Order: sequence, then C-alpha cells, then structure tokens
Amino acid sequence: MSLKQRVSDAVKEAMRAKQSARLATLRFLQAAIKQKEVDERIELTDTDIVAIIEKQIKQRKESITAFENAGRTETAETEKAELAVLSEFLPEQASDEELATEVAKVVAELSAQGITGNPAMGKAMGILKPKLAGRADMAKVSQLLKAALN
Repeated sequence: MSLKQRVSDAVKEAMRAKQSARLATLRFLQAAIKQKEVDERIELTDTDIVAIIEKQIKQRKESITAFENAGRTETAETEKAELAVLSEFLPEQASDEELATEVAKVVAELSAQGITGNPAMGKAMGILKPKLAGRADMAKVSQLLKAALN
C-alpha cells in the first residue's frame, strides 16, 4: 500500500473514531500532498511524500522549541501531538550504530579520494541524504559527520 493511501485510510479511521486533533493533522498532511501534486502536475511517489512529512516534522520541532521558550506549554503539547501523528508515516528510524557506520563509510570513502574539510562535508551529506531520507534526523547526521571529519 502506498504512503498516500495509508494517509487517506488514516483520515477515514480518525473520522470514524471522532479523533478531531488527529484528523486535523492528517488533513493538513493530505492537503500538503495534494498541493504539491497540483503545483508540479505529477503523482507523488512515497519518497516525495516522506520529504513532505519530514518538512512538516521539522516545522513542528521548531514550533515546539519556540512555544516552550515563550512559556506556551499548552500550544507546545498540541505541536508534540501533531509530531507524533506525522512520525507514524515515516519509515523505521535508523539506529545510532547504523548512522555511525554509514558516516564512517562515507568519511573513509572521501578520505581515500583525498577530499577533506568543508568540501568533504558537502559531498558526504550529498551521499548520506538519499540513503537515510526519512530514516534519520539530518541535523543529527550532520553533527556525527562534523565530529568524524574533525
């Protein structure tokens, strides 16, 4: 079953169960998917949908931080609930060991080619992003990569 169909089914389940908060989040996701399809006149693949979900998750994380810093804990809790709903549709997350292994492989590969410093960071992220899309927080991957390159 495609990711788009899973989202659609989840919307129907949330309607039947009268879960209004979950339903609002899922409808927002569905609207973002539809908007992208209309704008680009294409049928989105699961990879494209995962990218949309990742973008929305990143927005929620930033909002949670902003709301908590402003002392708006109730709004932050709402954002956290939305984050949990969106996370359900991401592929299984890569473990810390798997991330470290992937980073080490890429660093070794680039070192063998004689690429170091800032250019290595860019090239490494370019290699790692497609491999780990939807399975890892790219900010965390970036931190691991910086530590490995230094």
